[in-house]
Amino acid sequence: MSVLVTGATGFVGSQLLQQLDNEYKLQLRVAVRNKIGNIPPNVSIYRVGDIDSNTDWHEALAGRHVVIHTAARAHIMNDTAQDPLAEFRLVNVEGTLNLANQAIEAGVKRFIFISSIKVNGEGESNRVYRYDDPAAPEDDYGLSKWEAEQALGALCSESSMELVIIRPPLLYGPGVKGNLALLSKIIDKGLPLPLGSIKNQRDMLSLSNLIDLIKTCINHPAAAGQVFLASDNEPVSTPQLIKIIASGCGKNARLWSLPTFILSMLARLSGREAMLKRLSSDFRIDINHTMKTLDWVPPFSVVESMRWAFAKKL
Repeated sequence: MSVLVTGATGFVGSQLLQQLDNEYKLQLRVAVRNKIGNIPPNVSIYRVGDIDSNTDWHEALAGRHVVIHTAARAHIMNDTAQDPLAEFRLVNVEGTLNLANQAIEAGVKRFIFISSIKVNGEGESNRVYRYDDPAAPEDDYGLSKWEAEQALGALCSESSMELVIIRPPLLYGPGVKGNLALLSKIIDKGLPLPLGSIKNQRDMLSLSNLIDLIKTCINHPAAAGQVFLASDNEPVSTPQLIKIIASGCGKNARLWSLPTFILSMLARLSGREAMLKRLSSDFRIDINHTMKTLDWVPPFSVVESMRWAFAKKL
């Protein structure tokens, strides 16, 4: 089995490459934009430059059976681009479709596309997302991923190349950024967090569980033509999450409770309303379709995964 991994120096791609190299007897090849990073010496490397509608993938694709496409313009907080949607489309839609077209020409058998749960939406109370829900992206990143899914589906329906789509939610693992990284820094410094009154349930996905799912999809016959939602299948509240991160870091969680209306007022005054919404809202995902179709369950618990994610602090 010969595999091409794109985005091999990114958050997902770098860990995926290490695990595929360690555990599988695969002929691995990676495509990177320019930076090489920590790539195993036995893995062939192709520099493809910027990813758009003009990227030349022919040499990287030659002789490949499977493409795992993790490269993307990721969701960006406080995006400064003049036209963010155009920038997302350039990489995530036009770049992906260009790669898929060349993959078909090269005789690739299966194309695994790492999309996003943002195709489904941003989370709602009393709502659990399913794989067959109508798409409802609310931001430019989610819209670009949905447009890429649609374009890939139309293209693959007219070819023999099989398409597998995976929509992960918030990912965490070694080197995680964003709110989880901020929480871990606050916990590491022993600062108090006034979030003990939050009563929510959020599904997340550890990088280790995502990688296990991707590995399953490489050659599972039932994966072809499917859209898979993914999570740890272990929803946690924000206070639980803080306690788990603290345990993984070898620290004590200094949680205290403020009434939610005071939290909302403080968030509004400090310009952190979006952050509080992410920390206090529900986000539920139904992965029964994924588990039943692939006979797969997430192998790593949230506690195990958090310890792995923050092992550098132990």
